[in-house]
Amino acid sequence: MSEKKVAVVTGGGTGIGAACVRELAARGFRLGIHYRSSGEAAARLLNEIGDGFLLQADLTDIAQIEAMLERLKEATDRLDVLVNNAGVSIDLDMQRMRIEQFDAQRATLRGAWFLTKRVLRLFMLRAGQGRIINISSVVGHTGNGGQIPYTMEKAALDALTKSLCQELAGRNILVNSVAPGFIATEMTARLSEEIRMGILGRVPLGRMGRPEEVAEVVGFLAIGGSYLTGTVIHVNGGLYGG
Repeated sequence: MSEKKVAVVTGGGTGIGAACVRELAARGFRLGIHYRSSGEAAARLLNEIGDGFLLQADLTDIAQIEAMLERLKEATDRLDVLVNNAGVSIDLDMQRMRIEQFDAQRATLRGAWFLTKRVLRLFMLRAGQGRIINISSVVGHTGNGGQIPYTMEKAALDALTKSLCQELAGRNILVNSVAPGFIATEMTARLSEEIRMGILGRVPLGRMGRPEEVAEVVGFLAIGGSYLTGTVIHVNGGLYGG
């Protein structure tokens, strides 16, 4: 088995995912950068960090996940850390949302579940060690009008964390969640100024977080926290009391 540890970050080309890639690279990992459509950004990031490889797949499509796993096995013989970061947000209130849109949102959760299942079988259970880090959200705990399927998905990721850590008891595989609050990314940049100011008014620290501040916690969980599993760490500046 290769000596250098390997991590895969889904949705790793932009935003919080890209910050996680940089953080883990700085901590000595070789990185698998997954992307769905941000290929140019992912390629630039790979060129920046130097040591890694690209993985393209739509994680709502099981066949594409399987094909991505084949590429992963060609690129490395180990996987020490999986960061389930990829996600989408279809923002509509319940009465306007169509069932097809609901299903498209919820399919991202199915993808995270399936990818985790396969990574465990192919790498971590055989190696007898690993770290799984799920990127959820504060809204999975507080709710948010106009984002019902998204909040359901994020709450379910935390439920996955709490249940999977029990299934893996005694296997030396730790499972934790990081739940960001209001972070300055492309997704939050689309919000109106009125909504932004309303949210900031509820953040005790009085500002948006930076993707790097979320990535710092991911980096810690990737190499430290040996007595942490099944936990949800909130990185939200005190929003809604955390």
